[in-house]
Formats: sequence, C-alpha cells, structure tokens
Amino acid sequence: MRHVPRAPGPAPAPPLGVTVEVLAFGVQADERPLIEEAFSGRHELHCTDVFLGADTAPMAAGYEAVSTSVNARLDARVLQTLAVGGTSMIAQRSTGFNNIDLDVAERLGLTVARVSYYSPYSVAEFAWTLAMAVNRRIVRAGNRTRDFDFRLDGLMGRDLRGRTVGVIGTGKIGEAFTRIAHGFGMRLLGWDIAPNPACEALGMEYATKEELLAESDVVSLHVPLVPATHHLLDAAALRAMKDDAILVNSSRGGLVDTDALVAELRRGRFSGVGLDVYEAEAGLFFLDKSVEGIDDDTLARLVTFPRVVVTSHQAYYTREAVTQIAETTARNVDDYVAGRRGENVLVPAAPTA
Repeated sequence: MRHVPRAPGPAPAPPLGVTVEVLAFGVQADERPLIEEAFSGRHELHCTDVFLGADTAPMAAGYEAVSTSVNARLDARVLQTLAVGGTSMIAQRSTGFNNIDLDVAERLGLTVARVSYYSPYSVAEFAWTLAMAVNRRIVRAGNRTRDFDFRLDGLMGRDLRGRTVGVIGTGKIGEAFTRIAHGFGMRLLGWDIAPNPACEALGMEYATKEELLAESDVVSLHVPLVPATHHLLDAAALRAMKDDAILVNSSRGGLVDTDALVAELRRGRFSGVGLDVYEAEAGLFFLDKSVEGIDDDTLARLVTFPRVVVTSHQAYYTREAVTQIAETTARNVDDYVAGRRGENVLVPAAPTA
C-alpha cells in the first residue's frame, strides 16, 4: 500500500538509512523485472505502465520519489503537481533530460537525478542495425518473403568497406559506433567540440560539419539535444548531404528538422534513413496507436517512404543497458536518502557544502 498523501509542499529528505516509496512511471513489461530486482531490499517500488504527464501526475501523491522515462514531460505544471503531492525526488531513467524544466524543479526544491552512463554498445549497435537495414532493404525483403515474393528487384545495397562514415558526436556512444565502422573498413570522419583520442587512434579525421556532411556516405548522430543542437540537421544541412547518403539518428529526434527531411525525401534524395527517435515522439512512442491511429501528419508521411525505417526509441533497449539504468536509478535514490550529491544529480534539493 502506498502512503496517504501528505500535506502540500515538498517533503524534507529522509534521514540516513530510511527507505522511501518510489512510483516508477512508464515501466515497460520487459523492464519491470529488472527494475524490481534493482530496488529489491533497498526501497519500496511501485511500477505503472502509465507515463507521467499533466493528467497522471496526481497518481504520485504521497510518494517520496518518482522515477520517469525519457518521454515523460516534466514541465512547470507537472512539477508543481508532484511537489504539492509530497514528491521531493525525481529519478529519470535516461541520460537525456531535455524533457525536464530544471529551473522550476530547483525553485520547488526538488532533487532531480538522471542516468549519466549505461552501455554505449546498445545504442551504437542499434544505430548500425538501422544503417544496415536501410542499406540492404531488410524490411522490404522481409515483407516480400512473408508473401512468398522472392524477387530481388529493388533490394540492391552497397558495400560499406571503403566508404566514408560521418560521426556527429564522438563521446562514448559515438566512439563505440566508430569502432564498428572501423571494423567495416570505412574512412572515418568526426565532428565534435573536442576530438576523442580513442577515435583518432582508429584513424578518424575531424572535420567541420559542412565537410563531414558533404563527404559522408553514412551520417550518424550521437550528440545530446540542447538548444545549440536543436535542428542541427536543418534544411540547409540536409541539402549539403550526398544525394545517396544514409542518415541515422538514434540520439534525440529534435536534432533533425523532420519537415525538412520529408521535403528532401519527396525529392528522391537519400539512399536510406533510419530513425529511432522523432522530435514529436512524446505521446506516441512506447504506446499502441494501431487502432486509433495518429494525427501527426509528418510522422504518417515519413513512414510511407520505402527507404525509411522508423523504430520506437528502442536503441537503448538491451538487457545489459536496462539493467545498468535500473541499478543506477536505485543508487540515485540511495544517494538522495543519504543526503549525498552524486555525479548523476542535476538539481540538488539544497546546496552542498
């Protein structure tokens, strides 16, 4: 049983050694046993597959802490509802935090933590899965053979060996992606605010964004979504790419101007596009819309292109990565209970000494 809701206002941090009740929003069926195992013996966890938003935030009344997924929208209204209901700690189960109004959280005295690291291989391997799927027309081929159509017309791909890959963002995930590209025998181009020595050791050359887009046969995005990277690939950047390039985005949807991308696809450009994220995915991804349909005309148009593969933000979704995410989330709650400010804390409830 969960606690009876407390009086309005954020609750003080519990004393050392005290456990708290945690309500985890947006928990997927495959994720649930892993997060329950991580919290076992530490805090009392309650899971729901409902996503946190303005309409569902009152469900958290009485819970000291809540855990949220990447597609939760924690704006001022939601944060205010959480604080009034007694929540004082938010543990987000993702690295990105562009969905949280941190200024409002700080003003309300809420502690906010994220998962700053999990298996970079999960995302890097999936990014290459998308690249290979569109390059070798895997989805179209699979659909054909289900109908016993075994023709090869329209399924011709290209060798990757000797071609150029452009890696935008060469942090941990970008580095893992680069290592796979190196194994394919590709020329490596990178763009970032600072070079990664591990990537340079593999033979990566760093270039301007314009040079990278103009020369790359495959472009993959691995940067966070911040104001400076919003629509990093806008209409002009997309036009700068090769007509037969492959574009992969497994980072954040807002990095790409989707309307501009659709316009380029309508002109017949790009050999393939693999998207695991979409800039208006909140309220769509992770949900079953197969019966009611969607009213997002841009996404509906995007998925009609035969050279495009769209998946539902699943690049991180491996047992290893989700286990790390769950364990880190549990440790973040431990740190909150103990009054520690760990490396994952984005907003502390009070200044540290």
